[in-house]
Amino acid sequence: MQPFGIGKSLAIEGLISWKTPSVARVPTEVLPMPMPPHNRRASRAAVAVLGAAGLIALVAAPAAFGDEAAPELVIGGLEPIDGVKPGSSFDLPVTVANKGTGAAEKVWVSYSVTRGLDFAEVPSNCRAQQVPSYDEMPERWIAVCAFDQVMEPGVVYTPEKPLRVRALARALNDELRVRVGDVDPGADENGTAPVAGTAPAVKLVEGPAGGEGSARFVDVPVISVNTADYQVTGAELKGRVGETVTMKVKFTNAGPAWVLTKEGERLVKVMITPPAGTSVVKPHGFCEVEGDAYACGTSQRSVNEGGQETYTFQLKIDKRVADAKGSVALSTEARPFDPNKANDKADITLDVAGGGTSGSTGSPTTGSDGSTGGSSTGDDGTTTNGGTLAETGSSTLPIAGVAAAVLVTGAGTLLIVRGRRAQSLS
Repeated sequence: MQPFGIGKSLAIEGLISWKTPSVARVPTEVLPMPMPPHNRRASRAAVAVLGAAGLIALVAAPAAFGDEAAPELVIGGLEPIDGVKPGSSFDLPVTVANKGTGAAEKVWVSYSVTRGLDFAEVPSNCRAQQVPSYDEMPERWIAVCAFDQVMEPGVVYTPEKPLRVRALARALNDELRVRVGDVDPGADENGTAPVAGTAPAVKLVEGPAGGEGSARFVDVPVISVNTADYQVTGAELKGRVGETVTMKVKFTNAGPAWVLTKEGERLVKVMITPPAGTSVVKPHGFCEVEGDAYACGTSQRSVNEGGQETYTFQLKIDKRVADAKGSVALSTEARPFDPNKANDKADITLDVAGGGTSGSTGSPTTGSDGSTGGSSTGDDGTTTNGGTLAETGSSTLPIAGVAAAVLVTGAGTLLIVRGRRAQSLS
């Protein structure tokens, strides 16, 4: 996932319009006379000298822009925050410094927190908005505070009252980002309309020297003391040999905390093993073969409290296997936040009516439309165009009875033909 950001509307700063310096015209009365053909080399040398002089002037011209005084704002004063209890609050001791050569006429400080955190109060010189999850970025709150005051170079400032953040009941592994700039970052177009705060306005005051940062933004992890219960739910399947049945198993985060997996860490996988005697006609979209099972992922790197994933498979019953069972289980990586391991695995049972086999115990050949072995599977998981007669309430006639019926019918037809022939001859 891309680094967590405050929004899409970060300003592009520092663009300079470059202009080619003009070259003075030489008076016509001092222009040299046309040179004879044998002295063209001297003319070319003169043109080269003039071209070089123009190039030197072009390169030297931007130096004047570089000498112009400009602010360079940086954030500091923040360290990782650990041991936070849900329901408690903490302050953000932010420092803002100007490391540039010119003053900043106005300053904006932006705070962004993921969904396990919230702002306890928002000053009236700040605006806040809620941004839902998008582009693999988790849901978050953003507060942008405007300080309409000059920030001098070489001075460290701090808000006269630090912004206060509250840990919610779902807090666990959250992220905080603080950014500073001398341009309004604007609102995130995917979020709610920004709303001005109602707490008293704050201003920046000069702070003690030292402690200034070195970057325009800082990311800070916020770890809360909380748990989340990952669990899985199995399935009970029924059908006849040759049928295709729908299997649905679930992964759930029963909370109370939401879980945000950090970049670079392994996401939880749900391992699904179908019951013996079946073959997979169509797996779930988030799943791929891993050994004898299917490894299934999650749609986001975060799992909200109460959130769940349902994995739907189409299974063909190839043969009846006594006491056939499959399973759904969580992958085995460490999850310190989830102490309850009793619900990390569940059974998938299969009750097969009748007996025998469907003629194939291996994996079926799957067409581009999901059809297998001459039959196709509908969206509701039933088999059409080749399904068993039991689905329509019909029964299969014994082969011997069918053959006898054919013979009797054939004999009757033969007698009728012979009778008609005798009548025609008489």
